[in-house]
Amino acid sequence: MLQQLPAISFAPWLPSNKGFSLGKLEICTSQLAKSRVHRLKLQFGLLCSHANATRRPGFLLCTYGRTNHGYNRNKREALPQNADLPPILPKKKKKPFPIPLKKIQQAARADKKLAQMGIEKPLEPPKNGLLVPDLIPIAYEVVDAWKILIRGLAQLLHVVPVHACSECSEIHVARIGHEIQDCTGQTSASRKSVHSWIKGSISDVLLPIESYHMFDPFGRRIKHETRFKYDRIPAVVELCIQAGVELPEYPSRRRTEPIRMIGKKVIDKGGFFQEPQCSGGGSGSLIMELDTHRALERFPPPLESEVPKIAQETINAYEKVKWGVRKLMRKYSVKACGYCSEVHVGPWGHNAKLCGEFKHQWRDGKHGWQDATVDEVFPPNYVWHVEDPRGPALTSALRKFYGKAPAVVEICMQAGARVPNVYRPMMRLDIVVPRSEEARLVA
Repeated sequence: MLQQLPAISFAPWLPSNKGFSLGKLEICTSQLAKSRVHRLKLQFGLLCSHANATRRPGFLLCTYGRTNHGYNRNKREALPQNADLPPILPKKKKKPFPIPLKKIQQAARADKKLAQMGIEKPLEPPKNGLLVPDLIPIAYEVVDAWKILIRGLAQLLHVVPVHACSECSEIHVARIGHEIQDCTGQTSASRKSVHSWIKGSISDVLLPIESYHMFDPFGRRIKHETRFKYDRIPAVVELCIQAGVELPEYPSRRRTEPIRMIGKKVIDKGGFFQEPQCSGGGSGSLIMELDTHRALERFPPPLESEVPKIAQETINAYEKVKWGVRKLMRKYSVKACGYCSEVHVGPWGHNAKLCGEFKHQWRDGKHGWQDATVDEVFPPNYVWHVEDPRGPALTSALRKFYGKAPAVVEICMQAGARVPNVYRPMMRLDIVVPRSEEARLVA
């Protein structure tokens, strides 16, 4: 109930208000539960069309405001208990487009309309060949984190056992390989889909997605006959080079004048520049740090006391690379084949006829280029999560209770690193795995 009404004060109308006047009425209640004070603010407005015109009522605005004590401030939603991984796409079908096909067709029609009218296509960096200054520091951070990731994984693989299947791409991080029957190798039928485990390497954990290094991404396209003139380097490194990282072994053209295009045709490449015959590709120490080749031989086993620290630095570097690649791919174009795992960093894909996947005869071995996703450039390579690495092997009867995680995260966690919260639902850390005889009793 309202106990007392204070005095009501209205703001007087002045000519400088341009015909608009507001008055405020505050009504306070004294007897509320637990001494909570609520304010009821009533605002009345008078609207006049002209300073000298007669006042007439315009509108009535009533708002109710309540004091915020901060109970719901910065409230975080609870993470789900478990989450399923993205479905495995069938190999006998093209991958879906990351961008809806309707938007691609609308953009193509708009470009064609401008080309028919003879109007240049409006381009912004980096689409016009110029660098984005804000992304250059991010590119250097990604390269540094990439070096830490390779060095950390090479050291941890001396301590954490990793098994790889000799028939398929499955890997497992534990003392012994799992017994889940999901092998898809050529001779899997004779083994009843049981994996054939061997010792894994760093290339099994960090999948080597490579791309051609191009001195000028907007220059001549790579043909099938000229593909050996270009070096193959990790796609993450090539993306950073095109974003502004300077590596003497892999030079890249830095334009000062933008390119000009009408439709799909380049009418001005931003001046002429002599392209080197070969893109370089020396065998210096810097190149070795950016590649996983023979990384286990270059880095010795760490001390037992330093393993948790190295594991935490490695998982932090993994998150940094993933974050940086996502930031760079929002601006810089990366193409991926819709049928195989080939990736090309640049506005257009190459013309090398190396695709051997579904119906490659119809395409004469050429790749079906489309916009790439982050998981295609920097694949997570999911593995089964093991609650006890020294315990019994995982079985097929309980596979629905097991979680999965990226291979790098699983290795770092077993080495003593703290798992980021984003991976907890997919790893199902809050779910107790039942025994084999109890599995049928679980709803």
